Amino acid sequence: MSSSQPRIAIVGGGPAGLTTGLLLHKRGVPFTIFELRQKPTDEELAKPSGMLDLHEESGIAALKECGLFDEILQITGDCSEAQKVSDKNGNILHTDDGDISQRPEISRHALSKLLSSHIPADQIRWGYKLLAATKSMASGSGLTEIQLDFGPRGKQTFDLVIGADGAWSKVRNLLSDTKPYYAGTQNITLTIREVTKKYPHLSELVGLGSFAALGDRHGVMSQRGPQDSARIYIFLTIKDEHYATTLAGQTALAAKERVLGDVELLSTWGTAIKELVTIACDEEVADNPGNAVDIHPMYVLPVGNAWEHKIGATVIGDAAHLMGPWAGEGVNLAMWDSQLLAHAIIKAYETETARKDAASFQSVLDPLIEAFEVDMVARAQEKAEESSSNGQMLFGEDGATAFAEFFRQAYAGAISGEST
Repeated sequence: MSSSQPRIAIVGGGPAGLTTGLLLHKRGVPFTIFELRQKPTDEELAKPSGMLDLHEESGIAALKECGLFDEILQITGDCSEAQKVSDKNGNILHTDDGDISQRPEISRHALSKLLSSHIPADQIRWGYKLLAATKSMASGSGLTEIQLDFGPRGKQTFDLVIGADGAWSKVRNLLSDTKPYYAGTQNITLTIREVTKKYPHLSELVGLGSFAALGDRHGVMSQRGPQDSARIYIFLTIKDEHYATTLAGQTALAAKERVLGDVELLSTWGTAIKELVTIACDEEVADNPGNAVDIHPMYVLPVGNAWEHKIGATVIGDAAHLMGPWAGEGVNLAMWDSQLLAHAIIKAYETETARKDAASFQSVLDPLIEAFEVDMVARAQEKAEESSSNGQMLFGEDGATAFAEFFRQAYAGAISGEST
């Protein structure tokens, strides 16, 4: 019988891994987070990044349990809940002030900084790239051990490994052979800083919240963010999964010429949207001279992705249920996963024998994690179906009209609900 404390590893230091770690820390459960990236500087974390809208039942609930909700409210406000929809020529089909939504927006960088600041520094290992995870039985103890191979940084062994390591999760390989598949969309990400000061007419076009210009199965979208920025996302429906490699190493100027010069992409779009793309590409090059354009194919896991439960390892967030961003659920689901998984781990750990003995901990925890996984798969399937349906709406032949109608119905439903 083992006499050691349980050894818990969380692979991945994004919102899912950090939320899990913080919830465990608050209850005195030992763990170590391993993150691929080097520790970001405050300057890097201040840069514009993607905005996340937090949902009451998931992201907000997890943050409240972390004791951080009041702090979160102090660092939101860069992006409002206002929405604008236009066709490919920049004709506005819908606009609102976001008054039926109560979902605070926070930048991904700000969320990560806040979560990590409440976790002891020695429990986050930065710059650890997981190469492989393997499972074995500890001799004579009945204990399942998971060995993590970090290449030149060595190998370490754990009794529980939580894969919060994203789309191409190495931990998921312990549970399933399923891999993400290409969703048919390429995404280019660009940033215009100080957009109100430099380009007031573009600031007026995209508004203070989210903006979507849609048509021909493509989309040019914007979210406002830190430093008075507009984060521009160009979504291109392209059959060639490897399209991004044709721009490998090239700057946003090359991407601008390619995208705006191709009749199958944005060359037939109107002046207003083409100007938005042009300036976004130019600003990106001015801010990051010589850097390669940020373009990548988008991948998803099968809707309802599930696996046969195995002792000693589990996955959460994108590692478990990677989906498109079209339902705004990715980080919220991930933090919901974190909260419920943390509950299971804490319940097992606080069993008297489990706190002192790894084999006992694993025995008590295993059925709790199996039940957690069943629940997670069901929750994720519902959101993945919603995301898939929304993606088909946005990138249909007339996505702009369909999206404007979506908001019209949402507002009609809200008004009807208030009047009953």
